[in-house]
Amino acid sequence: KTFRLVVAIADVSHYVKPDSPLDQEAFKRGNSVYFPGRVVPMLPEILSNELCSLKPNVDRLCMVCDMNIDDTGILINATFYDAIMRSRARLTYTEVSQMLAGKKKTQMALLPHLKNLALVYQKMLAQRATRGALDFESTETRILFGKNKKIEAIVPIERTIAHRIIEECMLMANVATAQFLKKQKIPTLYRVHKGPNPEKMENLKTFIKSFGVQLTWTDEPTPHDYQRLMQSITKRPDARLIQTVLLRSLMQAIYSPELAGHFGLAYDAYLHFTSPIRRYPDLLVHRGLRYSFYQQQANDKKKLPTKVFPYDDARMTQLAEHCSVTERRADEATRDAVNWLKCYYMQDKLGQKFEGIITGVAGFGVFVELKNIYVEGLLHITALKDDYYHYDPVQHFLKGKRTNTTYRLGDSIEVMVARSNPEERELDFELAKTPAKPLSKKTKTSRGKKSTKKT
Repeated sequence: KTFRLVVAIADVSHYVKPDSPLDQEAFKRGNSVYFPGRVVPMLPEILSNELCSLKPNVDRLCMVCDMNIDDTGILINATFYDAIMRSRARLTYTEVSQMLAGKKKTQMALLPHLKNLALVYQKMLAQRATRGALDFESTETRILFGKNKKIEAIVPIERTIAHRIIEECMLMANVATAQFLKKQKIPTLYRVHKGPNPEKMENLKTFIKSFGVQLTWTDEPTPHDYQRLMQSITKRPDARLIQTVLLRSLMQAIYSPELAGHFGLAYDAYLHFTSPIRRYPDLLVHRGLRYSFYQQQANDKKKLPTKVFPYDDARMTQLAEHCSVTERRADEATRDAVNWLKCYYMQDKLGQKFEGIITGVAGFGVFVELKNIYVEGLLHITALKDDYYHYDPVQHFLKGKRTNTTYRLGDSIEVMVARSNPEERELDFELAKTPAKPLSKKTKTSRGKKSTKKT
């Protein structure tokens, strides 16, 4: 038995031509930027919210990845073509999850199709585990606003089975596209995620050894090695700490014209195909696919229209560096806005005590995330008045020289909110057992800018 999985993505490349004013602006932005309650789109809203947005019973241009998947969840082959798509129904993630769970009885004619989609998802999910893909547990949050845009709460985002189904389908389409463009020898931007470098690997080995955990590899680790290690620690009380250090040992994912694989997802070839309306690399991938259509139809390859795909390896190298920079810039802007809002949210909580988890350790103090509030602040080293503390970057802790008291990554801790400064994105804590006193100007100066980067 085989499955046919069709992933159709809005055909942004039809509207945004290379080197056009639209394209030049999209290139500068690199991607859409998502702030709480607001999006700064890469492309005008007439495209992102209208012409390239799905609406029930409205024709839309699309680029199609048409895949055959075997009964074990492995991609057999894929074809690509442009088409016109007409959506028959608009379903939310919550609705689909409820329909699959038997909790919602509307639009029942769609249920057999959703069940088939859920079935192929289960097959692909099994393959994800087989190939060694990493699945780190993390909590994403959403800021809820009330009247006058005042923050009411910060809540975790629930990932339903519907979210996971779509994610796995998108991953499969991205892999199929990467394999296709590789075979066609068309320059493109791959999504590259390398394993740990030698320095991070040595630090990881030293850290793991101190916890009595046995490494299963001696040379360069594979995704399977990481996966097995994560599975072996699931029942340990310090599992979260070890997982955090494992995650931080990996390199940052980047865009590259060179095919170097994706360590975290355990793919040899991977790229971004599914979001050309909000990511410039995806738009370049769509242009590569359109160029392949021209190649298939052309009798004389020398007469192919260069305006459709004016890119070579050198140009792709420049684009890769630029898109990696704009991605990091967008991430930093989002964090900056979120941190401002969280500091503002905490201004009326000065002097209150909270349980927290140490999420980061540095020479100038420890970062603490408050439980069930999802706000992070700094417990500065000057607030630890009982001892002189030494910072160990490999073991991720501060240790008292006289008392041997340690503050380690992943430890639980009770803190008191001492100061909140939204303009500087600074939230400062003190130990709950000591009186909360605002930090002096001298303390702020001695800390410098280091604390503002992570708060």
